[in-house]
Amino acid sequence: MTTPSPSPTTVIDKIQEVFPGALESTKLSERVKETLTKHGFQENTTLVATSLCCDEVNRELEGDFTKIYHHNFNMGGLAGFSFSGVTGFGAMASHIPKNGSCLLLYGPHVGVDFEGTVGKVNRRGLDDSGACCGSAAAACAYVKSVHGGAEKYSTYPDSALDAQQFYVGTMLLPQAARIVKAKDENVEVPLALFDVQDEFMRQIVDKGCGKVAGEGMIALLGGIQINTPVGVNEYFLPKVFEIRNNKGDKVVDLLSTL
Repeated sequence: MTTPSPSPTTVIDKIQEVFPGALESTKLSERVKETLTKHGFQENTTLVATSLCCDEVNRELEGDFTKIYHHNFNMGGLAGFSFSGVTGFGAMASHIPKNGSCLLLYGPHVGVDFEGTVGKVNRRGLDDSGACCGSAAAACAYVKSVHGGAEKYSTYPDSALDAQQFYVGTMLLPQAARIVKAKDENVEVPLALFDVQDEFMRQIVDKGCGKVAGEGMIALLGGIQINTPVGVNEYFLPKVFEIRNNKGDKVVDLLSTL
């Protein structure tokens, strides 16, 4: 079976339809750099910390930012949750260059395949598109099942074998009603996941911000990573872009600059 060539127009039109405001990832990184430079963030003293899903399709966005800031501290696990938690944030903070700051890039991801199907993506070497994000899709199925009464709420796992997926499903569970009511659950799930992850990241920052030394700042760039077929630019829907100090106070909201 020969895989059809992706249609950039179909993919991009769908992204603009269901995720208005999404930017090409390369343009996003350029705008972020321009804005943060005005606020004292320098290329050689800024450490990028990403909390993106471990799926291999998500590395392109990291690359766009490491081309600018050179290094990346990985805080993310399944579906983009920052499972390294407060300990991971503290370790990252201790790695920030002297007189430097950090940029936290975080959020879930979702695919759009060459047919414009949200929740799927065409992967290298495979004939058909597949689930993207697979962890999010599994969590969505679990949440709907529990919400509908077909499945009982899972108790805390007694093994670490699949602990991350347990927490993805558990933390998404309070969003069940909005997912069930959504016109397209594949569009709604990443939006719901972002809301959960944003709150989780803010809790981590609140507890760990004091680990950032001196006058170092914490830039938060949160949103939804949109994966596309090979040959089509990737996109990112920014939902949060702000700077906080090492006391956890918001210094400036920068979302309008994107």
